[in-house]
Amino acid sequence: MTVTTPRPGAGRRDRIDELAARAGQLSDGDGGESLLRSAVRRLRRNPVAILGAVIVVAFLLVALFAPLLAPRDPYAQSLLSEVRQGSIPGSRDGYLLGVDQLGRDVLSRLLYGSRQSLLIGVVSTVLGAVLGMALGILAGGLGGKVDTVVMRFVDILLSIPGLLMAISISVLLGASQLSLMIAIAVTQVPVFARLLRGSMLVQRDSDYALAARALGVRRRRIVFGHVLPNSLSPVIVQATLSLATAIIEAAALSFLGLGDPDISRPEWGAMLASAQSVLSIRPELAIYPALCIIVVALGFTLLGEALREALDPKFRR
Repeated sequence: MTVTTPRPGAGRRDRIDELAARAGQLSDGDGGESLLRSAVRRLRRNPVAILGAVIVVAFLLVALFAPLLAPRDPYAQSLLSEVRQGSIPGSRDGYLLGVDQLGRDVLSRLLYGSRQSLLIGVVSTVLGAVLGMALGILAGGLGGKVDTVVMRFVDILLSIPGLLMAISISVLLGASQLSLMIAIAVTQVPVFARLLRGSMLVQRDSDYALAARALGVRRRRIVFGHVLPNSLSPVIVQATLSLATAIIEAAALSFLGLGDPDISRPEWGAMLASAQSVLSIRPELAIYPALCIIVVALGFTLLGEALREALDPKFRR
């Protein structure tokens, strides 16, 4: 019969893993409830969260299925022959929202424009989150001189107004969709870096992290195995809020002519800019894309704020 001898310190390390797992949970009055389950329960009871989720889901569905929902080709100048000086056709059969100054169906262009807003918002937010989290991990995980250098760099980025920085980067890189994403991502880097760094500093001084260091566990395992996973909740919330900011900034840069150089491609900010020349004739051409931007940004903001309250222990009831 073979007897397996446990490795020295194995029991204590298992105990550290258990403490780290419990750090991601919060006790409840009825014996304990995980943070995720508690957050989902409170989100389902929050009408603001439900409204935000409905708007976000509707936006995602419209963006994904725009080719199926659009009644016409957004590039086709089907009613260009009816556009006159001082007169643009409005709503009629087959054209629910009318056409723009080039005879293109407005509804179809709005639906296709949601795809561009979603693409720019998601890519720029993911890119900004990855770069910001990398800096946050360096600062919060290593500390010391690395923390000082990284955070001074982050402070420099924070000292520059976000929109001004995005405009400067877009001008330097040239007008393109890629430069637009990079410009917006750079403005979000310091936010994610400071947020993750602060959260990791709190977790780094918790009981399980102190016990792991006392046992001689490698810093890499402590940071990436326990501290980082337990510090991601605020980052997830911020990513939801940053999506709303990214969509607004993308529309602003496109409005200024720093977005996609292909002006025929449907994009809400570009549509808003092109409508400025016909405001006295058809103000609806500016109102429709503006409403789309406002509603979508509102949806992500409401959902993000509801997530923040649901994941914050101070708001638990």
